[in-house]
Amino acid sequence: MTYRGYVKNGVVILEAPGELPDGTQVRVEPLSAGKGDSGEGDLPTLYERLEPFVGKAQGLPPDMSVNLDHYLYGVPKKP
Repeated sequence: MTYRGYVKNGVVILEAPGELPDGTQVRVEPLSAGKGDSGEGDLPTLYERLEPFVGKAQGLPPDMSVNLDHYLYGVPKKP
C-alpha cells in the first residue's frame, strides 16, 4: 500500500488518514526536491559530465575497440 503526503516542519503529514501501528517500518522517497533542497537531483548525469568529449576521437582504426591492446601494447591482433 502506498501513502502520499508532504513534509511540514520536518514531520511527514499523510494526505489520507492511515492507521499504521507503532513500530511499522516505512520508506520515504521524495517525489520532488523542496525549496532550498540540494539533493541528488542537482548532480549532472553521466552523459552531461562526458558530453564535452562526445565525438572527439576521430581517425581511429575501425577495429580499435576490439584490438585496443594491439594498438597500445603491440600484442597480436584479434581476428
